[in-house]
Amino acid sequence: MKIIVQNLAINYKDEGDGSVALFLHGWQDNLHTFDSLIPFLFLKKRIIRLDLPGFGESDLPKENWDLDGYVRFIDGFVKKLDIQVDVLIGHSFGGRIIVKGVADKILKANKIILIGSAGIAKNRSIRNLILKVLAKIFGLIMHIPPLNFLREKMRKKVYNLVGSDYIGVGPLKETFLKIIKEDLSESAKKIIIPTLLIWGKNDKETPISDAEKFHRLIPKSELKIIDGAGHFVHKENPQKVAELINLFV
Repeated sequence: MKIIVQNLAINYKDEGDGSVALFLHGWQDNLHTFDSLIPFLFLKKRIIRLDLPGFGESDLPKENWDLDGYVRFIDGFVKKLDIQVDVLIGHSFGGRIIVKGVADKILKANKIILIGSAGIAKNRSIRNLILKVLAKIFGLIMHIPPLNFLREKMRKKVYNLVGSDYIGVGPLKETFLKIIKEDLSESAKKIIIPTLLIWGKNDKETPISDAEKFHRLIPKSELKIIDGAGHFVHKENPQKVAELINLFV
C-alpha cells in the first residue's frame, strides 16, 4: 500500500494487531528484506515495514538528504499513520536512523533492536577521503572516450576494495556521502532504553568490533552474536534472529 509523507509516495506493509513494531531496512534494500524473518516472529504486534525514500517502490527524495533528513522522515511517517511505536527494529542503515533518532529524542519506542547496525566510523577520515577523491576522479577521467568502456568495471573493483555501498547509489550519491560522514558513538551513549544488538559473526560490512563498541556505549544493551552468519544475518538465519527478538520483546 502507499501513503504520502513529506510529498513523497511511500510504499509500506502493515500487518497484524497490537502494539507497533516498526522495521527499517538497510541501504540499497527494501521492506522485503524481512520477509523470511516475519513468519518466525510470534509477537502480538502490528508489524509495519516500509521502503525508505529512494529505495524499493518509494519515491526518491527531492533533494540531497543527510541522516537527520531520514530521521525527520520516519517521524513524519509515524505521525501520518498516527501510531505509537513500541519496538523499533533496524538493519544496517535502518539501525543508523534509529540510533540517531532515539538519541535526539525525535523517534520514540520502549525497546530497540539493532541488526548489524551501521553508525560506528572506523578510519573515517581516510575512507571518506578515498570515496570523495574516487568520485571526482571517475567523474572526470572515465568520461574520456577511450576509457568509457572500462568505467563500470573499474568503479566496481575500486569501491569493493574500500568496502563501500557506493556502487549503484545513482542519484543518492551525495546523500550517501553525507550519511557516512557521521559517527554515532556519542549518540549511542544517549540511548537509555533497553536495546538488543544482533550480529552475524562473519559480518564484513559492520564488523563485530562495531557491535562490541555499540554494546559498550549503550548502557542497557545486550549483544547476541550468531555464528556462521554475515551482514544479512536476518536472512541467513531468520529462525535464530526471530527467537532472539521474541525473547527480548
